[in-house]
Amino acid sequence: MPKPKIIFGTDHAGFKLKEALKIFVESLGHETEDLGTHSSKACDYPDFIFPVAKKVARDHTLKGIILGGSGEGEAMTANRIKGARATAYYGGSNDIILLSKKHNNANILSLGARFIDEKEAKKAVKLWLSTSFSNEERHKRRIAKLDK
Repeated sequence: MPKPKIIFGTDHAGFKLKEALKIFVESLGHETEDLGTHSSKACDYPDFIFPVAKKVARDHTLKGIILGGSGEGEAMTANRIKGARATAYYGGSNDIILLSKKHNNANILSLGARFIDEKEAKKAVKLWLSTSFSNEERHKRRIAKLDK
């Protein structure tokens, strides 16, 4: 089974970490696409997060990684798009990463660049990309209700 293409988007706060994660994700064998921002100049995160969420929601073979200062506003933005299921991670237990994939089939990982360093971000990304949806009926039923 081919590895999913990863679509990246960030605001200025996540720019530096995004650049490092693109290289890391490519080293894991994934193709990447970068929808911006392309500098650390201040910008508005919805301008870069909405395009990622729309693209991922339309094409179920894609996954998204979005970044911002906390990752929260970015996840909220992505989750306004029907079919996008973003989870925010900014450190702490890896259980949120596992459960977001196993139970919620999260297709977008939102990272808080001001709360995790590059090493922790890489660990989170690798875990998220390698974890599969459980495909249990109860979880499929709940996800379907999100898209009604």
